[in-house]
Parts: sequence; C-alpha cells; structure tokens
Amino acid sequence: MESVTEIRVRYAETDAMGIVHHAVYPVWMELGRSDLLRELGQGYADWEDQGVRITVADLWVRFRAPARYDELIQVRTRVLEAGRRRIRFGYVVHRGETRLAEGETLHLVAGADGRARVLPDSLLALVRRALPGPEPT
Repeated sequence: MESVTEIRVRYAETDAMGIVHHAVYPVWMELGRSDLLRELGQGYADWEDQGVRITVADLWVRFRAPARYDELIQVRTRVLEAGRRRIRFGYVVHRGETRLAEGETLHLVAGADGRARVLPDSLLALVRRALPGPEPT
C-alpha cells in the first residue's frame, strides 16, 4: 500500500533563493506518515489515545531536485518494515514525473512515558496490512 499526500508549497517553506528549505522535507514526510496511518483506519491521535507513541530514531533524506513556491508536490509514503518494536517508513517526493527527494524514517515503539514498549497486536496487524505483498510471478 502506498499513500499519496498532495501539498502546495507555501512561501514560508522557501529560502532566500526561492527553493524549499531542506528542513521542510521531514515535515512533509510526517504529513505523509500521518495520512498513511489514517488511510489504514487509525490516525496517530488514535494511537496516542491508546498510549502508543512511535518516536523517530533515525531519519535520512536524499535531495534530487529543488521544489519551489506554489508548486504542487506529492509525498508517496509506504511501510518498509513493521515489527513489535520498530516501524520503518519510506518516502518519495515528486513534482509530476520529477523525483525531488526520497527518504526513510525509523520509529521505535514507546509508551506515553517515553519508555520502550511493544506494539499492541491490533496496531501491528494494522501496519502490516500496508507492507508490500509478494512480487507477481
């Protein structure tokens, strides 16, 4: 499963050169991740209501081409790995057919107190629904 989030680049997201600042891409990735969870049937706020947090342990972004003010971009988000203690998401940012960036985030499961926990069975099953299926033969 892949979620697609459309975003119109805001002026405040650009730097003095008119290019989207690099710090904006992780924010867009978060929007994509939130949309994906919502599309699966439980938004992140629902997870928090159950006492579950997924804290960012690692994040990387590779930049390919600049995005600029007022462009319409798409963040494609997918689950790459889903386990009891960690979830890894992948992202590709596009403007039409042009790949602007790609990245990943690794999240560790924690409770509301910030201490390590395991993902409840119901949420693990939910996230695993988004994992890619076997390749067609």
